[in-house]
Amino acid sequence: MSQLKIAVVGGGNIGSSLAFDCALHDQDVVVVEKDEPSCAQSRARIEETASYAPLFSPLAKGKQPQDILRRIVWTTDLQSIGDCDFVVENIPENVELKQALYQRMAEFVAADAVLAANTSCIPITKLGSFHSRPAQVIGVHFMNPVHMKHTVEVIVGLNTSDQTRDRCLEMLTVLGKKSVVVKDGPGFVSNRISHLFMNEAAFTIQDSIAKPADVDTIFKECFGHKMGPLETADLIGIDTVVNSLDVLYQLFQDSKYRVCPLMRNMVDAGHLGRKVGRGFYAY
Repeated sequence: MSQLKIAVVGGGNIGSSLAFDCALHDQDVVVVEKDEPSCAQSRARIEETASYAPLFSPLAKGKQPQDILRRIVWTTDLQSIGDCDFVVENIPENVELKQALYQRMAEFVAADAVLAANTSCIPITKLGSFHSRPAQVIGVHFMNPVHMKHTVEVIVGLNTSDQTRDRCLEMLTVLGKKSVVVKDGPGFVSNRISHLFMNEAAFTIQDSIAKPADVDTIFKECFGHKMGPLETADLIGIDTVVNSLDVLYQLFQDSKYRVCPLMRNMVDAGHLGRKVGRGFYAY
C-alpha cells in the first residue's frame, strides 16, 4: 500500500495540518467542510503552512508549495468521501455534532475504508455506536502540527475489528507515522494526562503564583519539554481545551477535571490562543 486517497472531514487547525501532511507525503486528499468560507479558511491555513514548512521539515525541502496544494481538493459535499481509503473525522469535540456526522457518513463511506476519529476525549466505542458499521471505526490521535510529529496515538474501541486496526496501522506507515496502540477510555492516554497538566497550569496563573512565561520555562528548561503547558494550550486552542475538559469531567464525574475559571473567561473574551492571536500569550 503506497498510494491512498484520504478524506479529512473538518478542516480546522488540526484538520488542515493533517491534510497538508498527507499531501506532503504525496497522497491525494479531499477536505470536507461545512461551507465555502470554511473551505477558504482551510486553504489559507495550508498555504501558510506550505510557505514555512521547508524551514522545519526535511520532507518539505525541495517541494514547491503549489505542488503540495495541487494534491488537495476542498468541498462541502460529504459524498466525496465515498471513494476514499482513509476517512479522518476532525470536527469539534461535541457529541451531538459527531453523532449527526457519523450517521450521515455511514451512507457514503466505503465498507472497506478505515474511519478514523481524531477526537480529543470522547471514547471511540461511543463514536462507533453512531455508525452502522462500528467495527470500521478507530481512534487516531494526530498531534499538532501533524507534519512535525512522527508518532500518533491509535485507540482501539471495543467494537473495532482487527482488520480495521491492521489496515489503519499500515496506512499510517505510508504517512510516515509510528503508532502507539492503546485501549479505549475517556481521553485515552495523552489527553487524559495532558489536559490535567494544562488546566493546573492555568490555575497557577489564576492564583497569581507565576506568569505564563515562567510556568512554561520551568517545564522546558527544568524538565526538557519542547513546549510548556500554557504554550500547548494556546496551540491547541483554549476553547478546545475547555471543551475536552468538560467531556472528561462528564465521563469520569471526577472533580479533578473541573475547568479552571480563568480559561472559561478567556473563551468568553475570545482569547482562544494562536488561532486568533491572543491567549496566554500575544501572537
